[in-house]
Amino acid sequence: MTQETESKIRESKIPVAELISHFREKCKNCGHHRIMHDDLGACEGVMNKPCTSGCDAFDPE
Repeated sequence: MTQETESKIRESKIPVAELISHFREKCKNCGHHRIMHDDLGACEGVMNKPCTSGCDAFDPE
């Protein structure tokens, strides 16, 4: 993580544990974690394997 990103997290006062739990949340559509979705919500898959569900929007479980 870059120093700039670490600084933004510190300044936001959001605990790292809260960020981790946010990104570990799974999607109802494809079952992948939020971190596997791009900034537009489309799933990019995991471990160099594309998501085959056609998930184009993150929908939390």
